[in-house]
Amino acid sequence: MSTPPPPPCRTKPHTPPTPALHGLLADAQLDAVRATVLDDNPGMEPELAARIVTEAVKFVATAAQDMTPSRLVDKGWHALILHTALYSRLCAHLGGFVNHYPNPQSLPSDTPSPIVSTIKAIERAGFSFDRYLWHEPTPVPAGDR
Repeated sequence: MSTPPPPPCRTKPHTPPTPALHGLLADAQLDAVRATVLDDNPGMEPELAARIVTEAVKFVATAAQDMTPSRLVDKGWHALILHTALYSRLCAHLGGFVNHYPNPQSLPSDTPSPIVSTIKAIERAGFSFDRYLWHEPTPVPAGDR
């Protein structure tokens, strides 16, 4: 059974995946997940959505129990999870299902930032990372919860 074609780009052509992602997801799969990010974030530029999805795939490829994505990369991870069959196959290809745990536990004050630890793990896995998308999270305004 084939996957239906993704919706067309809204303003810019697809941004191809970085070479390090080659083979993890096909361009059509990345486009479908990018479309989900765009649908969930009206007004977001397609290039930024593509970068977010790329970073989310890197995160899933290196994820461990104590890792956490940045707020922007989390948008891409959520979009990947919504594509359940694709996400399941990606996780199986990477060696095991990567569970999502909302509300991470509070860390002791002497624990390094989970974002910094995640970035280091991504680099150890051989990926570069998009600094703009991996900044520390900021509190969510009460109206956005």
